[in-house]
This record gives sequence, structure tokens and C-alpha cells, in this order.
Amino acid sequence: MTSIAAESVATILCSCKQTRFHIENPNYRELDIEGLNITVTSGEKTADKKGKGKAKGDGVEILSDAKLRLKAGQRYALIGRNGSGKSTLLRAIAERLIPGIPEETRISILQQTNASEASTNDVAQENVTSKKEPLHGPTVLEEVIDRATARSELEQEIKLLSSGVGANDEYGAVRSLRKVRHERLQKKLFVLDKDARLRSGTRGMAARKALTAFEKVVAESEVLLNQEEADIPPSTLQQEIQEAADLLSDLQLQVEPSKLASIESRAKKILTGLGFSETYMLKPVSSLSGGWLMRTALATALVQETDILVLDEPTNYLDLLGIIWLQRYLESLDSLPDPPTLILVSHDRDFISLATDLLILKDKSLTYFHGDLPTYEASQSERKLYLTKMKEAQDRQKQHMQETIARNIKAGKKNDDDNKLRQAKSRQKKLDDRMGMQVNARGGRFKLNRDHAGWHDSARDEIDVPQDERAVVVSLPEPAELRFPGALVSLEGAAFRYPAAAATRGKGGGGVAKLPQVLEDVTLSVHPGDRIGILGLNGAGKSTLIKLLVQSTAPTAGTVGVHPRLKTGYYSQHAVEALQRLARADPGLTALALLTREVEGELDEGELRGLLASFGLAGRTASDVPVGKLSGGQLVRCELARLLWRRPQLLVLDEVTTHLDYETVTALRETLRGWEGAVVLVSHDRWFMRGVVEGLVDDDEEGDSEGSEDEREAMRRREVYRLKAGRLVRLAGGVGEFEEVMERRVRKLLGD
Repeated sequence: MTSIAAESVATILCSCKQTRFHIENPNYRELDIEGLNITVTSGEKTADKKGKGKAKGDGVEILSDAKLRLKAGQRYALIGRNGSGKSTLLRAIAERLIPGIPEETRISILQQTNASEASTNDVAQENVTSKKEPLHGPTVLEEVIDRATARSELEQEIKLLSSGVGANDEYGAVRSLRKVRHERLQKKLFVLDKDARLRSGTRGMAARKALTAFEKVVAESEVLLNQEEADIPPSTLQQEIQEAADLLSDLQLQVEPSKLASIESRAKKILTGLGFSETYMLKPVSSLSGGWLMRTALATALVQETDILVLDEPTNYLDLLGIIWLQRYLESLDSLPDPPTLILVSHDRDFISLATDLLILKDKSLTYFHGDLPTYEASQSERKLYLTKMKEAQDRQKQHMQETIARNIKAGKKNDDDNKLRQAKSRQKKLDDRMGMQVNARGGRFKLNRDHAGWHDSARDEIDVPQDERAVVVSLPEPAELRFPGALVSLEGAAFRYPAAAATRGKGGGGVAKLPQVLEDVTLSVHPGDRIGILGLNGAGKSTLIKLLVQSTAPTAGTVGVHPRLKTGYYSQHAVEALQRLARADPGLTALALLTREVEGELDEGELRGLLASFGLAGRTASDVPVGKLSGGQLVRCELARLLWRRPQLLVLDEVTTHLDYETVTALRETLRGWEGAVVLVSHDRWFMRGVVEGLVDDDEEGDSEGSEDEREAMRRREVYRLKAGRLVRLAGGVGEFEEVMERRVRKLLGD
């Protein structure tokens, strides 16, 4: 069976195997779909061939003959490299494009925020000094409640009927009633049409007959909807006016004040956990920045009563308090009588530890693992080692048996010895039938009738040692020489306050309004090789502190000292959005063309291609694919290449992991940990911060430093700071200390 979804730029084609049991006995919180195929076709003449999928026609094949199996109430972390099709799969599930997902299944989704539409501001300053008219529209709280409940659809019908029943025109009630009825019939027609397409055989014939009969009902309804007022009999007019009034009363009774109060209470609790104050909940949605809009969408998904909850990068634009709160909230859903099945995508390894299972999208297939990511990676390494040893042992055994068979055949023919020939034949049969996998998929002893049923070319599967996937590599050039020692950058008693803003003038005259102090008495120095981590909640002033370090903003008090030969590479949290603005201004701009323009002849094309290739933008991706067509992760790599061609001695990274898949985050973490230059890092990713700044090595990682590297590492300064109320405080306990503080606050928010 096949389902299709179309957009202006792409079409998702889904097909799978389906039986009548999926249709007649659905479990709304589970999915068990065999033979799933998903292809994304481009609406453009030239297909974009990025990603892991193989181009097929003018499209990219995401899944081929895969099995999608979700158990009720489990929490799945969907993992796979950038471009493998994770977001496409989530959309196909959420929009029920996959045949076999019941129409009655309640699915709520948070889709990955478009980088061009979402941006964060530590201190929201929009319209502070603007003289525009006040923005109108629903507040954040109203938006979440309306979108997260079925009330919006119900209220649309109430509004439509109210406008007709309350109108002076007596035909208004009739028109409203017929329109409501017709819309309901159209929704039922859609379900019957889908049911007819999914069924086959006798049931398919019955479904198609039901569809044909109902199409006539819809056609009759459309005739009534377009009937001229003069043609409506008086008796029918009075009857339908009364029916409209009765239906309106019934719908109004369904909007229970007690239920709405409960939903409002839950919405407030969730919005508070995501960082909304009471004041912010009452702000118009139209006044919010991209980051706050994303949090509003996340709250909407969480408030809904749902069977399957889909979250695509929910931690983007959340601070650590929000991330930990969300993690604990999702875990608390297990206490519900029927907890939803959760599917989430996130690059934050600490966050996805809440998942009970992994759903791995790789090589156009889906595989499953019960456990967390570190356990999965360790098990894969152990399995590869085990299969390698098994194959090597069998290869030696096979070689010995083949040599013995050859000797027996030679001796048997030479001496006309039938025993030798029979022995050789027996050994050959054993070689053909008994070699291969000695254990089944569950690790137990292999049994032919149970583990290899059906017709096959051999009695056992060959030992297939998994090949290492091409590792993600992020290579950083060594920093340029400074020639003489000294601090790279230092702040002494630095403070910052936004400039005074003209207040609204009233009848009594004018005045001046001062914004609060953002930074106060900050002292910090960064020396060559240092690793400095800066933690803090959104709005604490982290980005302002970063701007002082990179000299894009001057302090209102104190001093900033800079090494005269310092080259700084600054990755802004808005870097991806800035690149997309460049792409919109010049649609044909490629990564190679962008760097060629910026280096101004200091590097030739070969050197630039090598630099881009070191960040995973090799070949035609660098020279032929426009920047506007690059994925979020590729844009991050492009920006890093823009920073590093100058060979800076200091890297200042503000939320660099946003948009990257976990494998790229892992590679970048490993590279930064041993890079010789200095790093100042702002990040809410605890695992990334611990590795880069604190230099911690996971249990499954092997340290490979030797001699002089160990000595250099011992001299390296590693410090973690917390920015709170404008003051910078060193955390002796590092990331763990800040995490404990946030955990205590989350327990209070959750009422534990």
C-alpha cells in the first residue's frame, strides 16, 4: 500500500505491507509495520543528492524494506547521521503518511525548528525602544491551550453556528448548520477513501462500495449547501433552524469549564518548566523571538493528550534548567495509566539517556537496541571483535579441511581407494553445510529448523563482520605562533549596561528608563591552551560576556586587554541564520565561493578545498551545492571553516553543537579536547562541555596521549564558570556542580 504527501519542494512517498489485523485490531500506541519504503522526491529539475539515501529517479530513498516497530509506552531515541532522513521519517509518522497507522491514533509532534526562522536572545530586547503600535493576537497561554486541545475545532463549529443562529437573517442558521454537517461528512469521506485504498480482497470490495455510497451522500450535502434560499421550503427552514440551535447547545455543553481549567493549569506548569514567567505567558505570540516560539511549540506538543509523542531536537534553544526539566518531565509520564510512546531526536547525549530503546536509521534500514547509547556502542565493538575472531577461526578451519579434502581426493584416485573418496565427500558436505554463523541473532545456539527456515543457498548464513562506517572527522589547523608570551585576552573589573532608552513621554514631561546591569565586576583572563567553560541560564548575559571577549562590544566600565598578535575565531549562536541570510542574498553562492571571496587570495583553491574537506564538505558539496541547500550541520561546518582558515589562537564557541548530529558532536569534542589553541565554550550540552573543558574521557574511550602530550595536558588550565546576576563565579565542582543546582530547581518545579 502506498501513501503520498506533497509540498512545493518535495514529495514523500510511503509504501508498506499491511494485513487486515492492522486495520481491524489497532493498538493506537503501537506500530508494527513491515516492508516500509520511504522516498523523498524533489520538485526541482535537478535532484539534491545530499544525505545517505541513494538517488532513485529524481528522489532520495530513505528506507527500503524496513521494519518500523514501536511498543506502547516505550521511549525511543532515533539516531542517525545528518541527512539520513530522521526528520522525514518523523514527519511521515506524524502526518500518518505510512499506511497502517490508524486515523484514530493521536500523534503530536515538535518539528525541528527552521534555523532561518528561529534565533535566540539571552535578553529579549525586541521592540524595547520601538515606536510601533502594540502587537495583538492570542497570548502564549491562549495559543498553547487552543492548539493543544480539540477545543479549537469544537470552537470553530460553535463560532460558525453562533454567527448563524444569532444573525437577523433566518437563513443564516440553515447555512451554518449545512456547512458544519458538510465539513463533518468530508472528514468521514477522507477516512473511508483511505480505508478503501488500504484494503484488498473481499474487504476491499466492501470498503469501495461503502465509499461509493458515501460519495453520493457528500454530493447531496453539497447540493443542499449551494441551494438557493428561495428554493428552501418553509417547513425545512423552521426544522433546520431548530436543529442548528439544538446542535449549538450540545457543542457548548462539551466545552466543560472544569476540564478547561485543568488544561490551563497543566499548560502553565509546562510553560513555567520551559522558562516562561507569568508575564511572558501573557505576551502576544506575535511578539516572540524564534527561540521562544520554539518553546511555545514544544509546550503545545507536551500539553496534548496523545498516543505517540514525536520530538525532533526539543533541546534546541533550551538552557540547562529547561533541558533537565524536560528530561525529568518526560520520564514522569511513565506514571500515567497509558503513557504515550515517545520518539525523540537529539544530539545531546545526556538528554537521550532518558530513552529506553534506540532506533537506529542506517543504510536505509531500521535496527533496534534495548538500552542506552554508550551500551549500544560498546556492544557493537564487542560484537565486531567476536565475529572477527569467529571468522578468522573458521577461515583457518576451512583452509585445513580444504587441504585435507584435496589430499584425500588425490590419494583416493591414485590408489583407487573408495574410502578416501567417501571421506573427502563427507568432509566437503560438512564444509558446505556446517560453516557459517554458529549462533542465532539472540546469541543462542544455532538450530537449522528454527533459525534458518525456508529455502536458502546455504544451510547457514555467512559470518558477516560489520565494516566500520566512515568516521566523522573534524580537523582543526594548528594555531599561528604568537612569538612572545602573555594572556590572549583579559577582562579587569568589566561591567556592561545597555544604553539608556527614551521612555514613553506622558503629560507630565519626559524621562529616561535604564535597562538592568547585564555584567558587573567581571575579571577573567584566557592564556594559550586554556579551556574555559561558561554556564548560565538564558538571559544571564553569556552572549554579552562573549562579545566583550571578542571585542565586538565595549564594556561600560573596566578594561579589556588583548594580545597584539591575537587571532580570534568566534562562532556565534546565530551563525547558521547569518549564513542563510547570505544565501538568500546570493542564491548561487557555494561554500567554496564564499571562502574564496573571504580569503582574498591568501589561500589557493586546492588549500580551500582541503580545508572544507577537513570539515566534511568535500568535492561537489563544496563547489556545486549552494549554501542555501546545505543542511544545518553542514552550515555549522562551513562556518567553522570560515573561522579557522586564519589559524586563530583562540576559539570562542557559543552553542556550536546546535544542528549537529551526535557523531559530529563526538568528533568535534575529541578534536577540541586536544587542540593546542585556547577555547572559550558556552554550551548547554553537559557531555560536550565535560569533554572539551574538563577533559573527561568516557569509560568507552581510550586515551592515546603520550609523554610530552601528557605534560602539556598537565599544564593546561581547565576552569568552569557560572554567570549569575551579572557576576562570574568559578565552579570548583565544574559542570557537575551546576547540574546539581539545576536538578534541585527542577525538583521544586515538578513538586517533588
